[in-house]
Amino acid sequence: MLLSTAYFPPLQWFALAARSMQASLEACERYQKQTYRNRCYILGPQGVQMLQVPVVHSDSWAIRDVLVDYSTPWVVRTERALDTAYENSAFFEYYRDGLFGIMDSQPEHLWDLNLQLIHWCLDRLHLPCALEPTSAFAAPGTVEDDFRFAISPKHPDTVLQDIGLDRPYYQVFRDRMGGFTPGLSILDLLFNEGPDASTWICPGA
Repeated sequence: MLLSTAYFPPLQWFALAARSMQASLEACERYQKQTYRNRCYILGPQGVQMLQVPVVHSDSWAIRDVLVDYSTPWVVRTERALDTAYENSAFFEYYRDGLFGIMDSQPEHLWDLNLQLIHWCLDRLHLPCALEPTSAFAAPGTVEDDFRFAISPKHPDTVLQDIGLDRPYYQVFRDRMGGFTPGLSILDLLFNEGPDASTWICPGA
């Protein structure tokens, strides 16, 4: 299975990773703007909110060379947004310090930031999937189970439907939003469901 790096990836990213003991993480592509590589979506009191990691513009744009831009206080703004969105969720306080510790450490590269956050999420979900960086770029259509470009905020996908996980879970603002809001970061599931998030990702496990 081939996945792209992502910042607090959406549910379908982890649902796929959970179905493979080992996945390849694309390490040889060029950085792509307006993708999950540096953004995610959470549910706040006003609705869906995008959180984004600013990056330093470069002539290279090789995904492993992309630098995070810390010239603006985006980490503080992100932490405040998470506090506002999830302070009333059942498990946010349980996870908060460890998660914020990673962001406060300010990893230099987007690749490293994402990898630390992904491993943190995998540990909380108790998913044993090992991630191995690719050593060469494979053209689209040449690799089986290639989801690098299938999971994108620019277009819907059917990943969760295809594997039978297209179903709701508890959300703090479900009543205010008129029901369940899909398409969010794994954080939404973790903060609302806690240890039961792993059962949602891997039913029957």
